[in-house]
Amino acid sequence: MAEITRRELVLALIQIHEDSKPRLSGVDLSGLDLSYLNLSGADLGAANLEGANLTGTNFTNAFLGGANLKNANLTDAYLRNAIFQGVDLRGADLTNASTNGCTFRKCNIEGATVPEGFVQLS
Repeated sequence: MAEITRRELVLALIQIHEDSKPRLSGVDLSGLDLSYLNLSGADLGAANLEGANLTGTNFTNAFLGGANLKNANLTDAYLRNAIFQGVDLRGADLTNASTNGCTFRKCNIEGATVPEGFVQLS
C-alpha cells in the first residue's frame, strides 16, 4: 500500500474544501514543505507548523490563533489581513513577508526576523 505524504494530504484537504475555507486547526504540519500553497482564508488555529517551510505561502485572511510557528520559514509569505494571536514565532523568518492589515497580538517573537514596519499589539 502506498503511503501518502503530509503535503499530499494537505493538498487533498484544500481541494476538498475549494468552495470553502480549508480547516486545518490543530493539525500537526511540523517540518513540512508547504511552500507556495494557497492557504488563504484557512483556519490554522492551534496548528503545529514548527520548522515548516512556508516560503511564499498565501495566508491572506487566514486565522492562526495559538499556532506554533517556531523556527518556521515565512520568507516572502503573503500574510495580508491574517490574524496571529498568541502565536509562537520564536526564531521564525518573516523576511519580505507581506503583513499589510495583519493583526499580531501577544505573539512570542523572540529571535524572529520580522519585516520592516512590523507592529505587534498588546
